[in-house]
Amino acid sequence: MSLVAAFMSAPLSGQSPSPKSPLRNPLVYSTALVLCVAVYVVFILFTRHESARRYEEHTKARQDAQRRAEDAAAVEQLGGSDLAIRGLYVSPRVVHAGESAQLCYDVTNAAQVTLDPPVGAVWPSHSRCLNVTPKKTTTYTLTITGASGKTVSEQVALGVQ
Repeated sequence: MSLVAAFMSAPLSGQSPSPKSPLRNPLVYSTALVLCVAVYVVFILFTRHESARRYEEHTKARQDAQRRAEDAAAVEQLGGSDLAIRGLYVSPRVVHAGESAQLCYDVTNAAQVTLDPPVGAVWPSHSRCLNVTPKKTTTYTLTITGASGKTVSEQVALGVQ
């Protein structure tokens, strides 16, 4: 280094060296950059978490609605909420003396079931058949009673030759 350059760079006597600006420190810039990246990463993670939560809620709500619709369709298929005799029939409709036939019934929302004339135990069922062997042409009356006390009756005849 030349003597002139050394002289120029040396502080004059009585003068203090100029303070260094904090903006010249690379640590300030790198700390600011790391903080910006950290804030961005936290923002991305938070928004993805919220998006996934909303998607799960939407999917659950859609599945619940679909399950309710399927349940309503099943209830309707099984007779709905009304007290009803959905089916009462004999097969075959005519028999010879001493032969038997099947008396079948299908009821919904019944609390009690009675059959007149009685031919066996009866109870609420969606598919129940009884073997019957009448000696003469007989009309069977199926009566169901709901929990509220309402009754519904239906008849079917079995012919005997």
